[in-house]
Amino acid sequence: MRYHALGRTGLFVSELCLGTMTFGGGGGIWSQIGDLQQADADRLVGQALDAGINFIDTADVYSGGLSEEITGQALKNLQVPRDQVVVATKVFGETGSGPNARGLTRSHILDGVKASLKRLQLDHIDLYQVHGFDPATPIEETLRALDQLVRHGHVRYVGVSNWAAWQIVKALGMSERLGLARFESLQAYYTVAGRDLERELVPMLQSEGVGLMVWSPLAGGLLSGKYGRAQQGEAGSRRASFDFPPVDKERAWDCVDAMRPIADAKGVSVAQIALAWLLHQPQVTSVIVGAKRPDQLADNIGATKVTLSADELAQIDAASRLPAEYPGWMFERQGEHRRKQLSGTA
Repeated sequence: MRYHALGRTGLFVSELCLGTMTFGGGGGIWSQIGDLQQADADRLVGQALDAGINFIDTADVYSGGLSEEITGQALKNLQVPRDQVVVATKVFGETGSGPNARGLTRSHILDGVKASLKRLQLDHIDLYQVHGFDPATPIEETLRALDQLVRHGHVRYVGVSNWAAWQIVKALGMSERLGLARFESLQAYYTVAGRDLERELVPMLQSEGVGLMVWSPLAGGLLSGKYGRAQQGEAGSRRASFDFPPVDKERAWDCVDAMRPIADAKGVSVAQIALAWLLHQPQVTSVIVGAKRPDQLADNIGATKVTLSADELAQIDAASRLPAEYPGWMFERQGEHRRKQLSGTA
């Protein structure tokens, strides 16, 4: 297991992060994603820690707060030293019935962190992330509330999830101008079959020194290897009942077709190749993996030992690369000579 610095901080996190969306279950979509209870969750958390994973991600809305409760209890049951684990959670979604029980207002953030700390049974959260963009709340209000949490010691670092590049850069500029805690990480959807963030988000992350946490690296199970043009997956699988995130399936099948021979040659699963591809991307800090069973988690962890050659990466890239889009193709055309000057080949 390798460890990477989170953004511009000195905090090191494992290249795989244990996602806990499968903990808790309950009604609605949560029962379709997973309904692991305490004993099963304890086993998965213990398995992840034994493999060297020191990073756990949850959210206040997962299973209506049950995911945080089960995660916190698992750490307590396993007697995990607090300094041996990096715990991340999120705020934004609806947590009550009133009109102010959602969003990124000062009141919802301050109420949210207190509730999360109680459910997690912790005295601080290592990484507190805003879970989405709130069009109703000024960014400055959100940033000042998060900075207050950092200054008071309730939160060590702050991050963002599911924002556009321009929104994150605007927030970073405000943080620098006002002397506030900055976003150190972005949690975003990224997979070999969905590389959209490479257009704007990846260049921004690299420019500003923001880390990248990847959610749904297997496209909601679509890249697990049990799906393809000729097969529809197992009955009762997550994709059969909850078709998310949206994916161009023909594009996904092209990716699976490219990865399957590589997986067969190495004697590993297609899922491991899909995860290994992400782990080979220099912009990725940590890949969030979730599981319902120990064998699924073991397979995901095995991806850290898979090495892809330059030729194998090129094969996967040929099947998955994004089509040219303006202004990207103009940057490529106009900047060619200057790039050669920088590399000394002009």
